This record gives sequence, structure tokens and C-alpha cells, in this order.
Amino acid sequence: MLPEEEPELYEHYHIVVDAGQSPIRIDKYLAERLTHLSRSRLQLAIEVGLVTVDGAPVRPSTKVRPGQSIQVRLPYPPPIDLVPEPIPLEIVYEDEYLLVVNKPAGMSCHPGAGVYSGTLLNALLHHLRGEPLPASEQNAARPGLVHRIDKDTTGLLVVAKEERTYYGLAQQFFAHTAQRRYWALVWGSPKGEKGTITAHIARDPHERKRYRAFPDGSQGKHAVTHWRVVQRFSLATWIECELETGRTHQIRVHLSHIGHPLVGDKTYGGDRPRIPLLSARLGQEAHRLLQKMPRQALHAYLLGFTHPITGEKLCFEAPMPSDMKEALAFLESLDRILK
Repeated sequence: MLPEEEPELYEHYHIVVDAGQSPIRIDKYLAERLTHLSRSRLQLAIEVGLVTVDGAPVRPSTKVRPGQSIQVRLPYPPPIDLVPEPIPLEIVYEDEYLLVVNKPAGMSCHPGAGVYSGTLLNALLHHLRGEPLPASEQNAARPGLVHRIDKDTTGLLVVAKEERTYYGLAQQFFAHTAQRRYWALVWGSPKGEKGTITAHIARDPHERKRYRAFPDGSQGKHAVTHWRVVQRFSLATWIECELETGRTHQIRVHLSHIGHPLVGDKTYGGDRPRIPLLSARLGQEAHRLLQKMPRQALHAYLLGFTHPITGEKLCFEAPMPSDMKEALAFLESLDRILK
């Protein structure tokens, strides 16, 4: 370990190889253990000497042996040159410390993964007229953001405008004391009027843009989603979800895991009707519903937290977006016809 290098590193892993482990290439072994990292990224880290076994650098083809001590260190990602862009924003609340925005569908929260412009951060920098947003080493590429919602999910986000606020908000999200509720439209009719989904979430090792639920806790991070039925329809159900934890794609993964994916969710199977034994008529209507709701039907409608500076309890609600309203109106109209 080189102590002088540590400030430049943002991920550090220490793994002791199990006693029963059979010989296996270290790049494959690490890819299976660190499923949130790509194998190509791990191979590069090995090649440049950021992975050591018992203190010595290795090659990607090196075989691991029981009892060996593996250290993995990965450098911080290069800073992204954020450019202010005059993109309209719906600001729900703003003071000198923070602001709350209602994000539209189709807008990424920050640049990354081939997205370099048109993001919420680009719009925020223009709105703030060049005032810097707070950033720690861990969120250097996402200044001001203490939480995110997916590109095609709509709804409320809080953004910190200065450092004390950033750390105060981050602590609330880390401790799960911030309140987040979502409207969702799912295929089918869940059993019961309410429930709780508890299943660890980890990146899918076979499709790196997807995540998977692991109810046995064998992989990933602990995740809990509470849900309740708002209204049932012939094809779908309108539910409310409340996050106890905040993992990537959590609601989408959890609802798909219990067999009720979000209507329109292309990543988790919601882009096709999920009702068994549909009549030809209902099958046609299901496809019409997808035309009205081509994105995942998920809206972060409520956000509550304690203001880190003033101590005031704040709670905001965002009205349902027009596409979800249209989808609900379609379902209500269809049920009137079917009756």
C-alpha cells in the first residue's frame, strides 16, 4: 500500500480468498465478487498495478489460491466538465441553501455513460448563474446531488447549494430519515392491499445495465420497499411505494421481482402485457396502454426532509405527470366499457 496515493482513490476493497476456493483467474474471481464493477475495468486495474495479491502486483491471468489477501484500489473518475445550459426547470422550492426540483421524464440527473449534455446538472448550473455546487471526492461528478431518480422517472429531487447543506442532507438519506413516496402503475393485480418487499439488490452479472433482486441476501445491498394499492383496474394497478432504502432501480427491480413490473419499463419486462390468459380484446387494450405510457410509469410525488440549516420540517408534493394521468384515465374508461 502506498499511503501517499490514498487521497486519489475512491474505492478500496480487501478480500481474503476462502479456504475452499478452487484456482481461478483473478480477473474472473474479482468480477464474480465485485459484481458492480465491470470485468474490463478490473482487468485494467490489474494491468496498471492497482490490484495486489499478498502485497505483490499480478496479471489478469494469475490464479487465486485459498487464504490469499487481495487488495483492490480504483482511482477517482476524471472530473466531468459541466457546462451550464439554458434548460427550463420546474423549481418547487428554493432558498439560499437548497432547492427542490420536479424533474421531467427523459432528463438524466447528471452526465455519464455517454450522456454529456441536457442533464439536470447542466440546467442547474445555468439557473445558479455559475455559482458552484458542493462536491465531495465521492460525488465529484455529481455536485449538489444527494440522491437521484432514473432518466425516465419523473418527480422531486432536492439539491444542496452549499457544503453544510450537502452533508446535512446526505446524512438524512444515509440514515433513511428522508421521506420518499412514489406513484407507480404496475401490470396485474398484486395480492393484498399493501405489503413490504425485502430483497437485496445487486447488478445483474449477465446484463450490466440491469439489477437483480436476491431475497436470500446472498448478494448486493439490503433494500426495502413498502407499497399499498390506490386503485385496481382490469389490466393494471395504481400503487403507492415508499422507500425505506434507496438503491439503484429499487422500485423497478422489487416490483418486477414479485411479478408486477412497472407498465412501460423496458429494462424489467414492463414493455409487454404481463396478464396471463388475456382475451384478444384485452390484449389489444394492453398495447394501447403501452402506447400511452412508453416509459416506466413511476413518479416521485412526495419528498420530505429536515432543513439542515434551519431545522424546519419540509414536505413537498408534485402532481402526477400528464402521461400517467392519461394512462389512468384510459384504464378507468376501459373498465367502464367492460362493465
